[in-house]
Amino acid sequence: MTAPPIRAERLYRFFHSGDEEVLALRGVSLELAAGEWLALTGPSGSGKSTLLACLAGLDEPDGGNVWVAGRRITRRPEAARALLRARYVGMLYQAGNLLEHLTVAQNIRFTRRLARLPRAGDDVIDRLAAVGLAGHADAAPGELSGGQAARAALAVALANDPPLLIADEPTGELDEVTERAILSLLAAHAATGTAVLVASHSRAVARAAHRVLRLRDGHLTDPAEA
Repeated sequence: MTAPPIRAERLYRFFHSGDEEVLALRGVSLELAAGEWLALTGPSGSGKSTLLACLAGLDEPDGGNVWVAGRRITRRPEAARALLRARYVGMLYQAGNLLEHLTVAQNIRFTRRLARLPRAGDDVIDRLAAVGLAGHADAAPGELSGGQAARAALAVALANDPPLLIADEPTGELDEVTERAILSLLAAHAATGTAVLVASHSRAVARAAHRVLRLRDGHLTDPAEA
C-alpha cells in the first residue's frame, strides 16, 4: 500500500511570550491523499504558518509526528529533515521563492541538486513551458513581472517532482487574473497525483480546492460541518 504524501498525528506546538505560554497547535492531525488539494484557512495568527512549518520539517513540533511519503520527518537532525524536504516536498511562498543571483533555469537546477536528483531529469525548458515561461530560462528574477515570478516560483517548487506541494499564501500579492492562472496550474498538478496543501485567506483558493479545513485556536475543523 502506497504511503500518503503527508500524514501528521497529534501535533502540538507552543511558544513563550514573556511569562505567557501560547499553544499554537493543539493535537492537530492531518492526512492528504495523492492528487488531493486541501485549502487551509483561518484568521491571521491562527497557526497556519506554524502548522506548515512543522509539516515541512522546517520546525519541530513539541508533540506528535509527521510522515512525508511514508518517511518520518520529525525527531530527526536538521540535515536529515532538510534532505527529506528537498526530495519529497515542494515549497511555495507569497514571496522570496527565487534566489536573486541565479537565473530562472539555475534556480530549477539548484533545487534538483539539493534533492540529489540526476541531471537526466533536468528538462528545464519543458518545466518552464508548462508554466508559460519557455522563453525566460535565462532571465534573472528581477527581470520578471509579478505574474511571471509567480509562475517561475511554481516551476522551482515543483522542480524536485515532489509528491507534496506546500504553499503559504502563494497568491496573496497577485492580481485576480494571475491568481486564476496559478490556481489552474495547481489544479493541473493535483490531477497528475501531486498532493497540494495551500494556506490562504483567498476565497478563490478555497473554491478551487477539493477540501477545506479551518485552523482556529490550535484546532482543525471542517467549515462544512460547522
